[in-house]
Amino acid sequence: MKFIDEAKIYVKAGGGGRGCVSFRREKYVPKGGPNGGDGGDGGDVIIAASGSKRTLLDLKFNPRHEAKRGGHGSGSNKKGKDSSDVVISVPVGTVITDAETGDVLGDLTKDGEICIVARGGIGGKGNAFFATATHQAPRFAQEGIEGEERWIKLELKLLADVGIIGFPNVGKSTLISRVSAARPKIADYPFTTLTPNLGVVKFRNAEPFVIADIPGLIEGAHKGLGLGQRFLRHIERTAVLVHLLDISEEGSGNAWKDYETINAELGRFKKALLGKAQLVAFNKIDLPVTRERIKTEMEQFHKKGIEVFPVSAATGEGMEALLKAILKTLREPQ
Repeated sequence: MKFIDEAKIYVKAGGGGRGCVSFRREKYVPKGGPNGGDGGDGGDVIIAASGSKRTLLDLKFNPRHEAKRGGHGSGSNKKGKDSSDVVISVPVGTVITDAETGDVLGDLTKDGEICIVARGGIGGKGNAFFATATHQAPRFAQEGIEGEERWIKLELKLLADVGIIGFPNVGKSTLISRVSAARPKIADYPFTTLTPNLGVVKFRNAEPFVIADIPGLIEGAHKGLGLGQRFLRHIERTAVLVHLLDISEEGSGNAWKDYETINAELGRFKKALLGKAQLVAFNKIDLPVTRERIKTEMEQFHKKGIEVFPVSAATGEGMEALLKAILKTLREPQ
């Protein structure tokens, strides 16, 4: 299933039905009064969060959603039928904004949560509604009110407790496969991961937490370089970031420079991201070249008061200490 995290759709609620102009015409009622019924209400368009949805793919290729008009009123004070609502299912974590004004209409963070994005029009009143003691035979009725319509933008922001960030090929996918049941694609070329991967981590008797690897982070990502800023938004909801660094020959060999570069990209995308709790881990310590460099590289972080967790996502070495630190940080007030 292709991962789509943005969609723009047109929604139109149903208009209200017309009220009816009608009079009683019965054989033994020579002066029958007005009996025109009201029109039915138009249907709403509702966005509903569903835990079974993982992508906005369906909406990308089905951008128009319109509810039906309410039924028209009829004689004998018969009200027109109210139209059914149109319900659009989206993944949990979807943010809904008005495409024209940019106003946030809803942020669906729970399964079953809904947002009415276009309200149906009210049905018009029939002539029976307007009858009074001084105006006993009104010959008019109301037209139904038109339903709301607008273009809206849907943007999915993954709901994860922990986000793994870092340059391509530092081992983010390997780490998530080590600590959870997630099985992302892993290879030795840049941008193996083209979509975020989610995994649930169960460590000892602690409460499980959700972890995600965030792909596509390189210098200039906030400008659209690499995979661009498409996935940066998925970091916004995380409580803790794990910054994975590679000081082997496969990486840059300068952990502090890489650390500053990635954080600069986060800050340029949204400054609030720099305020998130962040844990630093050196990956690939199973390689001899990493063990040779690790002491020198760690000194730069220690001088700044930053603790570093040496790990090997491939062998599992050091993962217990990292997971304990993640759980401790998650329990701290954010």
